[in-house]
Amino acid sequence: MLPKIKEAIIVEGKYDKIKLMSIVDAVVIETSGFHIFKDPQQLKLIRQMAEKNGIIILTDSDGAGFLIRNFLTGIVDPLKIKQAYVPDLFGKERRKTAPSKEGKLGVEGVPKQMILEALRRCGATFSEETPEEREKKAVTKTDFYELGFTGGAHSAAKRACLLQKLCLPERMAANALLRVINDTMTREEFLELAEECAAEFREP
Repeated sequence: MLPKIKEAIIVEGKYDKIKLMSIVDAVVIETSGFHIFKDPQQLKLIRQMAEKNGIIILTDSDGAGFLIRNFLTGIVDPLKIKQAYVPDLFGKERRKTAPSKEGKLGVEGVPKQMILEALRRCGATFSEETPEEREKKAVTKTDFYELGFTGGAHSAAKRACLLQKLCLPERMAANALLRVINDTMTREEFLELAEECAAEFREP
C-alpha cells in the first residue's frame, strides 16, 4: 500500500499527477500549467482543500514552476501551505524529444525517492492508520452506487447536488469526487449530506 498523506498536493501537469499517484495515496490537483491563473473553479477547489486539510505545493524547479508556486502562495492562507521542492536535476523526460527551456527535469522526471524526501522535508502529514483501518472508514464506489450517485436514472443530477453542497467544480468526475470526500470528511458526514441530496429527488 502507498503511504497516505493528509494534505492535497498541487502539481503542474497530468504527468506530474500520474507520478505522484504512483508514489503516495493523496489528493493530487494539477494546475494545467499557467491555465490556473484563469481557472476560478480550480482555484476554488485548491482554496477549499487548503481550508480542509492544507495543501502541499510541489511544482517544477524552473522559473515557470516558481511563478505558479508564488501565485498560489499569494492566494491561499500561508498557514495552510507547505512548500515541497525537488532538486535541480538536468536532463529530459523519456516522453519528450528535447529538454525543457532551462534543461531541468520536471516533477515527473525526478526519482520517486527524491520526491518522497521532499514531501517529508516539507512536513507532509503521513497517516499512521493501517490500510485496514482506512478501508473500514472509507466511502466506497459501492456506497456511491447504492446511494444512487452512480448507475441510476438521476445519478448525474445527484452528483451535481453533492458537488454544489461541497462547493466543488461541476465537471469533477465521480472517482475524483469520491477521493475528495474520503480526504475531507468522515463517513458519517458524507451519509448525512447524501441524505440531503437524496431527499431532493424523492416524490412528494
